[in-house]
Amino acid sequence: MEIRPIRNEKDHAKAVRMIEKLWGAPVGSREGDKLDVLATLVDAYESKHFSLSRLDPVDTIKVHMEMTERTQSDLAELLGSKSRL
Repeated sequence: MEIRPIRNEKDHAKAVRMIEKLWGAPVGSREGDKLDVLATLVDAYESKHFSLSRLDPVDTIKVHMEMTERTQSDLAELLGSKSRL
């Protein structure tokens, strides 16, 4: 079991692929231990490199809309009317 530090995006992607393959491994098994270590490394890397600052609720909605390519019309339809938006 060779586990290395995650130093860049390539290392991160490789670790995530390994986690996906190991997902569901029994706790305490060799695979389960490897999953735990990789998950810890990925969490540390993501916390450092993909940290999200706290957004106010309106900014959070705007970011989500941008990420999901939704429009204000989509949101108005979800909420029931443009006046609610």
